[in-house]
Amino acid sequence: MSEKKQKLTEISELGEFGLIKHITKDIKINHKNTIKGVGDDAAVIDYGDVCSVVTTDLLVEGIHFNLIYTPLKHLGYKAVVVNLSDVYAMNAIPKQITVSIALSKKFAIEHVEQIYEGIKLACDKYNVDLVGGDTTSSLTGLAISITAIGEAKKENIAYRSTANKNDVVCVTGDLGAAYMGLQLLEREKEIFKTNPGINPSLEGYDYILQRQLKPEARKDVIEILKELNIKPTSMIDISDGLSSEIFHICDKSDVGCKIFQDKIPVDQNTEKMAEEFNIDPLTAALNGGEDYELLFTIDIKDLEKIKDHAMIHPIGHVTGKEHGAVMITNGGQSVALQAQGWNQMKKE
Repeated sequence: MSEKKQKLTEISELGEFGLIKHITKDIKINHKNTIKGVGDDAAVIDYGDVCSVVTTDLLVEGIHFNLIYTPLKHLGYKAVVVNLSDVYAMNAIPKQITVSIALSKKFAIEHVEQIYEGIKLACDKYNVDLVGGDTTSSLTGLAISITAIGEAKKENIAYRSTANKNDVVCVTGDLGAAYMGLQLLEREKEIFKTNPGINPSLEGYDYILQRQLKPEARKDVIEILKELNIKPTSMIDISDGLSSEIFHICDKSDVGCKIFQDKIPVDQNTEKMAEEFNIDPLTAALNGGEDYELLFTIDIKDLEKIKDHAMIHPIGHVTGKEHGAVMITNGGQSVALQAQGWNQMKKE
C-alpha cells in the first residue's frame, strides 16, 4: 500500500512576510560583527569605526512592473531607488550598488542600454558607485536584482525594533500618490488593449505618474534630521502602505500605536485621481504602497524641532502594546488598522 501523499502548504497561506518569518526562524548568527540580520530594512555589519548596511531587492516583470507603460530608463532608475530607500530607512548613507539582471530574447542591446541609463542616472543623483553584478538569460522576461551597501556609525543606525511608548510617529512627504498613479496606468492599459488607436489620457497627472514610475528616496530627510540633531527612535520606509509599515514597527518594538486621520498627508493630485476612481484617498494612503517615504518615531522632546517642517508630519504617537494599532477618524472613532498592503504572493 502506498503512503498517503503529504498535503503541501501553499505559499499564499503565509503571504510574503509570513514566508520570510517561516524560512528564517531557525537562522543563527555565527559572527559577532553581524549586528542585525533578517528582520529590518537592511542587515547591519560592524566593521569598527563604521557599520555597513546591506539590502537587496528583486523586481520581476509581470509582478513588480509592466513594460507596456514602464519606460526602461525609468525602470532602471526605480530599481536603484527602492534599494537606496531601504538604506536611508536605517538612517545610513548608501555608497555602492551591485546590479544583477536576467533577460529574455525579446530584449536587444539598445533595451539594456536604456535600463542602465536609468541606473547610472540614479547613481549620479545619489552619489552611489556601481561596483559589480551579474547577467544571465531568462525564459519569461526581465528581472532586476540590486544590492545596496551603505554605512553609518553604530550609534546612528535606526531600527524597526526600538520605538518607545509616548514617542511621536512621523511620516515624510505625502502618501497614496504612487498607488493612484498605478491605477491610472492600469486603466489606460486596458483602454489601449481594447482600442489600440486611442492615445492614453495622461495629461495633468504628472505628479502621481512620477511617484509611480520614477520615485525618489528621502536622502533629503536624512540630511534634515542630522541638521536638526534628531536620531529617530525607529524607522522604516513605506513600500507596502502606511498600515503595513506601522504594524512592522509595532511588532518589532512590541508596542501599540495611535494615529490620526486628519494628520495623514495626502496630495491634492492624489485626491483628484481617487475621486475619479471612486476610491477613498485614505485607503490609498494606508494601503497603496510604493511611496518610498519614511515612517519614523522620535522622542517627544524633539517634537518642537520638526512640528512646523514642511516635509515632516507628526501623525500620532506610540502606545502600549495592549492598545494595538489604531487610527482616530475625523469623526472621533477609534478604528483598528488593518495591514492590507500589496502582497504579490496572495492567491488569485
